[in-house]
Amino acid sequence: MITEFVITEGEKPKRLDVFLANRERDLSRSAVQRLIDNGRVQINGRVARPSQKIKPGDRITFDVPRAEPLEINGEPIPLEILHEDEVLLVLNKPPGLVVHPAPGHWSGTLVNALLHHFASTGTLSTIGGRERPGLVHRLDKETSGVMVIAKTDQAHRHLSAQFKQHTITREYEALVWGVLKKSSGRIELAIGRDQKERKKFSARTTRPKDSITEYRVIERFAGEACHVVLRPLTGRTHQLRVHLASLGHPILGDPTYGGRKVKTLGEIEMPRVMLHARTLGFTHPTTDAALTFSTLPPQDMTAVILALEALGATPRAGRAPSP
Repeated sequence: MITEFVITEGEKPKRLDVFLANRERDLSRSAVQRLIDNGRVQINGRVARPSQKIKPGDRITFDVPRAEPLEINGEPIPLEILHEDEVLLVLNKPPGLVVHPAPGHWSGTLVNALLHHFASTGTLSTIGGRERPGLVHRLDKETSGVMVIAKTDQAHRHLSAQFKQHTITREYEALVWGVLKKSSGRIELAIGRDQKERKKFSARTTRPKDSITEYRVIERFAGEACHVVLRPLTGRTHQLRVHLASLGHPILGDPTYGGRKVKTLGEIEMPRVMLHARTLGFTHPTTDAALTFSTLPPQDMTAVILALEALGATPRAGRAPSP
C-alpha cells in the first residue's frame, strides 16, 4: 500500500524514522527502519536514509507491503459465553486477549477462539473479511467485558447500524487516578488521531470527531483514586481513555495517556488498564427483542478495588449493581 503526504508548515525538523514511527500508528520504529533500508521510503522522489531530517514542504512517499498470514486457524481458547442463538453470540472477553489477528498476533486471538468454537456448530458473518469474521465491534487487548458476535451477514449489518446510530447501550467501569470533584458529569471533547504522536488520540488533531461520555462516581478512595461508571454516547477509538485524561484523571494502569504515575498507587501495582465493559444492550436483529447483558469486573480488577478500599473508601452514587 502506497502512502504519500507533504510535511506541513510548523513541523520541526527531525529524523525521518522517528517522524514516521510517531505518525504511523501500526508501524514501530524498527519496522520503519526496515522499510527505509529496503528502499520503500522516498523524500521528494529520492530513496531516503533513516537519519535524514524532514522539513516543511518535503513530499514523503512510502510503500508498506501487506502482511498476510498463510492461514488463520481455530484454536481451543476458552470462551465465557453469556448467550448464543441462531444469529449471534454474546461473550465476556477476558483481559489480555487480542480481538483479531494482525502483524505480531496471527494466533491466540479471540477470532482464533471463535473459529474453533464454530468449526462444528455453525458459521460467522463474512462482512469483516478473513481476519475479522463475526466482529461487529472490538475491545482493546487490556479491556475486559461484554462483546456481541454476528453469526450471519444480516445480523452483522443490523447490529452495525445500531452502533453507528448510537442506539446501543454501553456501560464501563474504570478506576481512575485522583479524585473527581463532581459525583457525575458529561465530557464533550472532539478527538482524533494526534498530530504529533500517531499512536495516540487527542483533541490535537486535524480530523476532530464529536465524542461524548457521561460518568458517575461509585467510590472515592482516600483522596487517591475513584471508581467510576462510564457511558460513552459515541464510539471513538480510545474515547474513554482520552476523555478521562482530559479531566486530569487518567485511567489507572494506562501509561499511554496517564504517564508513569498511573502504573502504581502507593504499593498497589496496576496489572493492566483498569477498564471493564460491564454492560451491553441492543435490539435483537431478528426478534426485535431488547437484550441487555452485564458482567462483573474480572479478578485482577476486583483485587485492585479491594486494595484501594483498604486505603479507605467513601461511597457516593451507590455501588454498581450486580448483573
